[in-house]
Amino acid sequence: MDISVESVKALLSSSDLGDRLRAVNQIRGLEAQIGWELIQIAIGDSNARVRYSAVSQIDQLGTQDLDLALNLLRGLLKDPEPDVQSAAADCLGALKLHAAFTDLQELYQTTTEWLVKFSIIAALGEFGDPRAFILLEQALQDDNGLIQTAAISSLGELGDQAAIELLKTYVNNPDWQIRYRVTQALVNLGGEEAKSLLAVLANDPVEAIANEARSKSGDE
Repeated sequence: MDISVESVKALLSSSDLGDRLRAVNQIRGLEAQIGWELIQIAIGDSNARVRYSAVSQIDQLGTQDLDLALNLLRGLLKDPEPDVQSAAADCLGALKLHAAFTDLQELYQTTTEWLVKFSIIAALGEFGDPRAFILLEQALQDDNGLIQTAAISSLGELGDQAAIELLKTYVNNPDWQIRYRVTQALVNLGGEEAKSLLAVLANDPVEAIANEARSKSGDE
């Protein structure tokens, strides 16, 4: 069946959830400007699954109008469904919409949902905004290992040498995934202190970590 603006609009207005989910998926096959207009209908759907599927496309379609994308995503950070909030944070990071920094910071401080926190911390790394340093330092202390690893990666992306002092305590962490993220972060940060820590990690028992550290520890 041919996909057209009219057919997708008809499905979006259907009372059947399956139709509306199918419509959101079909938007991917339309021209970007048209898709952008239709996705704005879908993000207002009463069903969280439809909203989530729609929001997840904004990182691609939002480039049509970044100011509007910013406003829409800010609103979606207040969605009652955590998955939708998380997807909105992901898109803000992908589109590098720095103006939403305060919105993300406030949500991180108030949410109890680990997935939302994880997405915010990852988005802050993509921003590369120096204001994020304090929040990322806080995230390092989280009990959730996934949030910790996201914070480590984001500190590496941020590029602030002060992060090395925070990361060096994780060089011998028992979780190999954390050590691996620390290795990647140190490679990104560079500098003499990072080089010294990478020399330690070059002897890590996990081959992937050791190889990553060896390949970079001598580079300057």
